Amino acid sequence: MARFTGKSVIVTGGGSGIGRASAIAFAAEGAQVVVADLTDGAEETAAMIGPAARAIRIDAGYEDDVLRMIALAVEAHGGLDIMFANAGISGGMANIFDTDVALITEVLRVNLIGPFLAIKHAAPRIAERGGGAIVLTASVAGLRSGAGSPAYSASKAGVINLAQVAAQQLSGSNVRVNALLPGLTETGMTQVVFDHARDVGKLDRVGRLNPLRRGGSPEELAKVALFLASNDASYVNGQAIVVDGGLSSSHPVIWQEYGITAA
Repeated sequence: MARFTGKSVIVTGGGSGIGRASAIAFAAEGAQVVVADLTDGAEETAAMIGPAARAIRIDAGYEDDVLRMIALAVEAHGGLDIMFANAGISGGMANIFDTDVALITEVLRVNLIGPFLAIKHAAPRIAERGGGAIVLTASVAGLRSGAGSPAYSASKAGVINLAQVAAQQLSGSNVRVNALLPGLTETGMTQVVFDHARDVGKLDRVGRLNPLRRGGSPEELAKVALFLASNDASYVNGQAIVVDGGLSSSHPVIWQEYGITAA
């Protein structure tokens, strides 16, 4: 398929993980892609793609950088059709009482203000082209406790609500806004978890709490991001799409205590 032939796409956080996998997948389906990242991973991803990609280093939580990124897409590719606001930071695993104001402010700046700025400045450009899609990377941590620090979880809950509010406020524009909610996925943010599990021979325990009993891959998440950005999802708007192997489908329970074991 070539669902994105002639489309202009921006991917933030495109230097690694889900962003890199998505940028490569967009280009493989015909898109012209601006790969944005704070690191030199942006150039690395663009080099993997070839002539269909432009790289730019930005901080997704700074308005001037977001404006510069969108201007590049418009100048280089004639406009903008799809924004994948994927950039984010973890903020560590400190609890509420060990989290200072500077840390939570920084996490919210990147993880929540970043998507806000992406919507604010990308949506008008997308509307000028007759409509398109905005996809925001949230997280299962935004649904309930247990998947991230207080700062990270609060920021991702905000992204879920932001997608819903934006979808409503863009009514009539033909610009759809949805949130993608990854579960445990092997990315730069979680690499230490996967690497440690490999080193101690316990990789099979990563993701064991979800029914698929494994972690996800960036490519699996990219496929869902591309679906949400494509015309295949033309009637999907204002939604939080969970991709977590089934983790969030249940409340915590230890079935063995009831004498029930897996088949």
